[in-house]
This record gives sequence, C-alpha cells and structure tokens, in this order.
Amino acid sequence: MKRNEYDVAVIGAGAAGLAAAAVTAKAGASTVVIDRDVRPGGVLNQCIHNGFGLHYFKEELTGPEYAARMIRKATEAGAIFRIGSSVMEISPAQADGRRALTLYSKESGVEIILAKAVILAMGCRERTRGNLATPGSRCAGIYTAGLAQRMLNVEGKLPGTSAVIVGSGDIGLIMARRLTWSGIPVKAAVEIQPKPAGLARNIAQCLEDFGIPLYLSTAVTKISGKDRVESVTIAPLDDPTAERVIECDTILYSVGLIPENELSRKAGVVLDPKTNGPVVEEGVYETTEKGIFACGNVLHVHGLADQASEEAERCAESALRSIGMR
Repeated sequence: MKRNEYDVAVIGAGAAGLAAAAVTAKAGASTVVIDRDVRPGGVLNQCIHNGFGLHYFKEELTGPEYAARMIRKATEAGAIFRIGSSVMEISPAQADGRRALTLYSKESGVEIILAKAVILAMGCRERTRGNLATPGSRCAGIYTAGLAQRMLNVEGKLPGTSAVIVGSGDIGLIMARRLTWSGIPVKAAVEIQPKPAGLARNIAQCLEDFGIPLYLSTAVTKISGKDRVESVTIAPLDDPTAERVIECDTILYSVGLIPENELSRKAGVVLDPKTNGPVVEEGVYETTEKGIFACGNVLHVHGLADQASEEAERCAESALRSIGMR
C-alpha cells in the first residue's frame, strides 16, 4: 500500500481549505490538500454570481473567480493537491504524534497519508426534504437548492419547467433568480419563519425584482405528484385551513446547512450540539483531538466565503505552531 508523508494534511479544497493550505505551504510545511471532487474550489465553482471577495481580495468576484485565485495562491505556495480522493478514516495519534489518513481514489485505490497536523475544512451540506419530513408523494423533481445550482451552472441541465422554493436561504434566493433567467418561472418562495433567512439584498434582487412572492410564516403541508411533482400545498401557520395549492414540477429546498462532520465524528472529535461543528479551543481552532484543527463551514456556517478564508488562515497558523514551524 502506497504511503506518503506530509507536515500538514488539509481535508477539503473549498475557500477555507485553500486558504489554510496557502499559509502552511508558504511557511515551508509540506502540505497536501485532499478533496473528493474532480477539481478544487468546492461549491465556489457553481456560484457564478458575484459578491465574493469584497473583504478578502477587496474587490467583487464571482465564485469561480474567487476559487481560481485561491487555487493559484495555494499552488504557488507549494501545496500538493489530491483531487478525486476521499478520506475515509483518520487514525488515532501515533507515538510521534502523526496521524494516518486512509484515502480512496479511482487512480490509486487505497492509500495512506501520514501527517503531523490535520486541518478539517470539509464545508457543509444542505438540509433536505427528509430532514424536514415534509408529507406527500416521493416523486421526482425535488432538489436541494445547491444541487439544482450545480445541475444548471456546472452540468448545463435544466431541473424542471416551473418551480417553488421552500425556505429563504441565500442559495435558494439566488436560484430563484437563476431559474427565472433560464426561462423557468418561480411561482413562490415559502418560509416557515416570520422573517427571511437570506440577505436583504438577495430578497430585493432575486425575488422582488422579478415579482416572485415570498410567503412568510407559511408551511409546506403536502407535495403531490405521481412520477413527477405536480403541485405543492402551503398553509399559513396562523390558519392551517387556508391552504393554497401551487402547481409546479420542481421544488428546491433552501432550509439551512449542516457542517459535514461524519469524518470528524469517526476521528473522535467532540461536536458542539449548538453548531453541529467540532468543539475547538477559542482562537486556536484545535479540536478535542490533539493535532486535528477545524475551520470554515465545517466548524460553523459562515455568511461569507471571505470569512471562512480569513478564519482558515488563523487556523493554519495554529497548526504550524503545533508542529514547531511558528
């Protein structure tokens, strides 16, 4: 079995992972960045709208532009990339403090990487219909907003012909605009809370500018359809009998994010029940497992990619200190 050794292993090649890798590699630490996707950049690659980089780069960029700059920054610093590789396990610390990461990839099969410090930067995943237990048919045409975004912006596939957005997270709001631009009418956005979850600018630019109604304090009570979604039933919380049926063939869920922490849990890292991310030492970002650090959306959900990158740089400095390189 192939074995490689590095000073730092960064798991995740999104905004946080790339920023952390750029810092550790620039400091002279041999650094490997591991990501299961076919290219680095994470979710940034599918976010073709602007609004990124205002804090970190002091200019407005699209998601792919932000990703390209971060990839170049990490690459020029000397980071090594292992793309299309999944970390399946992080071993307990060995006598010398190093940890073994078990990787699976199509090219190399099973591989072991040894690292003095591990930085968790796996990001987060979207809550699904299953998390909300929405009643109704189990038919085609139900997506998370991020999946629909990837289908449209990366794969060039239209998810449907008419849509309803469940929730009012920023990804869902941005997709309401994107679907409309693609000729897919968005009938409504439905939010169970009394106020929207997304940014005010996205409410204005993605819903109001296109005349898309936003129903607040309203629940989805039923999804109907045989093979494909045919309609969604909604009702205000203060009068559940006042149901409204909206015909559509596509439903996008934008109801929050959950840190991607299955790997953290398997490694013995204690998770915070409030954030669903690892418990870390404040300002140091070291988890309850010595030598394992966490940053970005895997730690807690950030409002901006810029914030995740800035936090990752501080986390990387702590990782360097832990291996005597600061």
